Amino acid sequence: MNWRKDERRAERGYHHGNLKEALLQAALDLIGQKGAAGFTFADAARMAGVSPAAPYRHFRDRDELLSSIAQRGFEQFESALGSAWDDGRPDTMTAFERLGKAYLDFAREAPAYYSAMFESRIPSDATPALQAASERAFAIIRAAAERLAALAPQGTPRPPALMMALHIWSMSHGIASLFARGDAARRSLPMSPEDLLEAEMLIYLRGLGFPNTAAGGAQEKPSADEKPAGPWGKPK
Repeated sequence: MNWRKDERRAERGYHHGNLKEALLQAALDLIGQKGAAGFTFADAARMAGVSPAAPYRHFRDRDELLSSIAQRGFEQFESALGSAWDDGRPDTMTAFERLGKAYLDFAREAPAYYSAMFESRIPSDATPALQAASERAFAIIRAAAERLAALAPQGTPRPPALMMALHIWSMSHGIASLFARGDAARRSLPMSPEDLLEAEMLIYLRGLGFPNTAAGGAQEKPSADEKPAGPWGKPK
């Protein structure tokens, strides 16, 4: 290997201000090929066409490089979820359905970012910026859960809104990670991931006593003498 040539490339990238971006893109490419745990710091340098020492100008180590990628991923994730939720317009259930689809779309369309965010073994609080970005993304799911909780029939037992948000996140993430991701780890499914997520959410909400929900957010109203159902069925 011509290390002198690699050093010249590194200097050129550094002075032009694009070495950091080149390393981030190289790491994303490697994640796409080998997974978040499948490459070294030196591999990223080689992919970027620079010397093994060059990345240390911008990143302390491989974990800091992955942390930066995860942060960018969460920033894009927040943007995608926020656009889909759109503050619950035109109604909560329509916006909630869009939110679930946006979660699956992100896993499908940005698999390298998704892997860095959730599969790199980098703690979400590794840096303040990463923690803030991940919390902003989750805040959108929590806001949706709070709006859903407000639709629950009065007197119906239900979990706190935060717990509902964690339930919704877990269900969405499980389907995204197993069936909607855009890489080779995706498992086959005899239906679309969107249909599976919709069915799972409907079962979950019915289990909490919510009325049946139709397209467009319309809800079936119980009869005047019908008591709301709780998690274990209608009260006697």
